[in-house]
Amino acid sequence: MSVLLSDVVSGSAVGLRGRLWRLSAAELRTAAIEASSEILRLEAVRVAVVDELSLRPDDQVIASRGVGAWLAANTMLQIRDGKKIAALGAALRPFPAVAARFDVGDCSFDHAVLIVAFCESPPKGMPEEALPRCIDLLLAAASGVEATTTKIRNVIATLERVFESDEIPPAEDVDRNELRIASTLNGRVVVRGDFDALTGEMLLSALSNLTMPTPAPDGTPDSRSAAKRTADGFTELIRRYLDCAKTGTDGGQRPHVNVHINARDLAEHRDCAAAPAASRGGVAVPDLDVGHMPWLGPLSVSQTRLLGCDCFLSTVLLDGHGAPLDAKPGKRLVSAEQRVALIARDKGCAFPGCTCVPAWTDAHHIRHWANGGPTVMNNLVLLCRSHHRLMHRKTGFVGKWVIRIGVDNKPWFIPPPSIDPGQHPRPANTTFKT
Repeated sequence: MSVLLSDVVSGSAVGLRGRLWRLSAAELRTAAIEASSEILRLEAVRVAVVDELSLRPDDQVIASRGVGAWLAANTMLQIRDGKKIAALGAALRPFPAVAARFDVGDCSFDHAVLIVAFCESPPKGMPEEALPRCIDLLLAAASGVEATTTKIRNVIATLERVFESDEIPPAEDVDRNELRIASTLNGRVVVRGDFDALTGEMLLSALSNLTMPTPAPDGTPDSRSAAKRTADGFTELIRRYLDCAKTGTDGGQRPHVNVHINARDLAEHRDCAAAPAASRGGVAVPDLDVGHMPWLGPLSVSQTRLLGCDCFLSTVLLDGHGAPLDAKPGKRLVSAEQRVALIARDKGCAFPGCTCVPAWTDAHHIRHWANGGPTVMNNLVLLCRSHHRLMHRKTGFVGKWVIRIGVDNKPWFIPPPSIDPGQHPRPANTTFKT
């Protein structure tokens, strides 16, 4: 690291902008990563110091009515943020495994808050001995540069569905559903709703193709915000319903609710998913017996079996790794059956780090059809429109990333040397989507 780069990370930001031009792009990337790591380190230091101060408060802390309020009064933090820091320090005490990962900077502040909140209020149906394995799962989702809040929330939602109790999970309690529609003084209408996960899944599925960005005829990108597109899509949905319930298509299919579940689990729900996992030496999220909705994720087996009483069932044959077997390879366009199988395997855009849902993905030929690539499962992968364009048309991008189907019959992505000199294969972004 050059002297200047060291100064960037450890020095003051005063006058820094006028000196950054001397750094190369590689050095700027390194500085951004180093600064982010330093922020995580200092965040952990602050939490530890504030927690110790809360255990041994002096007159100043006592006069401020708590260490969180004292911290806010002596820094530029808001009181709510100071109290969150103090609360996390106290919450980490009973969970040393979580504290250890947070202290070394392998778990962010917000992710640590989510994990300890789950640990403090686990599902009522979860046995006490299952907590350590659940913590391992949550820490795995929270560790590394690929950790996202969405992944952690998905793992938490999955665990809540796995350990079902006699009480209905909040996400499935239809008695909590509310929809308020009120007119304002200027004649507009305000809509506020709170729905169960299944109703939300139906709404998102119905809106999906109506809210996608639509370029202008000359190719100009859609300038509407996401909120504006959703409002326009909702208006169109109502118009279609009033016009005899006309529907569009959702990723090549008519809008409907898709729920994926292992047939064994649908037929006979195990009482405790943690029991067989103990003999395997660990718990893997894809192995947990819950249903899965493409938009909103985990669905309890009880609710899935209820839906199974009145639905069309599609069968997707899986191999020992859980990857769908092939069907009808002879055409260039992906068949409806193949798309169902791809959704079951990839759960959405498979590109590492992407969270795009299945409805907004295309089926990409790994070896292009024009070059003799067949339309078979081992030559197909779901990619969102952005990553699909990158693979096909982005200048300087084609050929830099390589997609290979691994021995597990699932896609792996090999980055270019400019991103990873060792070109270590990265798994598809499906690990925590189940």
